[in-house]
Amino acid sequence: MAEENSQNAAGGNQAAAGQQKQQLQFAVQRIYVKDISFEAPNSPAVFQQPFKPKVGLDLNTSSRKVGEELYEVSIKVTAQVRHSEEGTTSFLAEIEQAGLFRISGIEGAQLEHTLGAFCPNVLFPYARECIDNLVNRGGFPPLMLAPVNFEAIFAQKKKREAEQAQQQGEQTTQ
Repeated sequence: MAEENSQNAAGGNQAAAGQQKQQLQFAVQRIYVKDISFEAPNSPAVFQQPFKPKVGLDLNTSSRKVGEELYEVSIKVTAQVRHSEEGTTSFLAEIEQAGLFRISGIEGAQLEHTLGAFCPNVLFPYARECIDNLVNRGGFPPLMLAPVNFEAIFAQKKKREAEQAQQQGEQTTQ
């Protein structure tokens, strides 16, 4: 009888672990371009001089819950290329690459990390390819953006937030 009870308890623990594993879900539902823009304000004069680019890159990520277990994550990439000697703008390419992700069984800090680092890592290759395509269609050589370490960016953001919270805490105690 005691053997039977211990087997039932062990079986129950395995079933609970199996249910927990089934509840953890991460799936890409859709990847899409939300906004896209390309400007070459100094054309055609920019093509009549040697191309000596100075690249400025701005990168932002955001996320929001759009439904039950459904999140939209987006990356906004802005690449502004200036002529290194004259300072005139050769082109400005912007894209907001987004994705819908079904996420369940992940909560709190782990969910924040998934939305802030893992999902942008999934989206960035699509944004990078789109920027290269835009730039190429504008008559310029592809930018070939380097990979981005969203894990490090997320860690820096969390560190900044912790420092700000600590500074605010110190100000309120004074």
